[in-house]
Amino acid sequence: MSIYIHPSAIVDEGADLGDGTKVWHFSHIMPDVQCGERCNIGQNVFIANGVRLGNGVKIQNNVSLYTGVVCEDDVFLGPSMVFTNVMNPRAFIERKTEYRETIIRQGASVGANATIVCGNEIGRYSFIGAGSVVTRPVPDFALVYGNPAKIHSYVSRYGHKLQFDVEGKALCPETGEQYEKKNHKIILSSELS
Repeated sequence: MSIYIHPSAIVDEGADLGDGTKVWHFSHIMPDVQCGERCNIGQNVFIANGVRLGNGVKIQNNVSLYTGVVCEDDVFLGPSMVFTNVMNPRAFIERKTEYRETIIRQGASVGANATIVCGNEIGRYSFIGAGSVVTRPVPDFALVYGNPAKIHSYVSRYGHKLQFDVEGKALCPETGEQYEKKNHKIILSSELS
């Protein structure tokens, strides 16, 4: 494998890109960025200093990742979704010391045109519906959408809605993996100890 950088993209010296990563048209990656292996950075993407990307992250076109954003492995960021990094921005007040960290946990998907307000954690394998505005943390495996985004259901690692029985158990229709509701959390049964 190797790294592919389209001739129109700008990758500043000091950016650390993992093997197999692709950077497409008109994107800009700042110097203090760590990007894992096999990432796909779409057209017109901006990645600011301090951003950390795990392996297998897919960033669709027209997304800006600002200082404070951390994406774990296998995160999907849909076209034109938005991150913020300051709670109360003003053009005439510098608040660079107030950037808030936003963490997108492993396997989470953020739909097109969604907005993630800074300082929130997006849980593992959760799914943020297109156009949603996320104003609070999202639990693992939650399906959220709306403005503000609310939990409407739960999904498997493969993105299928889970149907829980009276005992609080559900199966992924694609893989047969079992999930359980325990203490208001969704847990993959294979992870129970």
